[in-house]
Amino acid sequence: MKNTIAALVMGLGIAAAPMAVTPAPLIIGGSDSVRTVLETRKNQRVTVKLASGEELTGIVKLASEQVVHLAQLSGKEFYDAVVATKSIAALIIRTKD
Repeated sequence: MKNTIAALVMGLGIAAAPMAVTPAPLIIGGSDSVRTVLETRKNQRVTVKLASGEELTGIVKLASEQVVHLAQLSGKEFYDAVVATKSIAALIIRTKD
């Protein structure tokens, strides 16, 4: 009975786990900005390097001209961040498995 319950709980955990997102190639156009690149990565995990040198890794929920909303921050899963677009020095984006 214990094995059946354990198997059921594991099965439910696996079924509830989010599907892995396949990394996509990074394609940049001549008129792209940090915002437009982030918009193409909506609901995907990215690392934002700030001008201060700090890095934040999270899921892009919204990218506007002024701010970027990152959810489920790595190492701070219970927190989200709102980052001023002008303070972003670089985007680090996984493009291969």
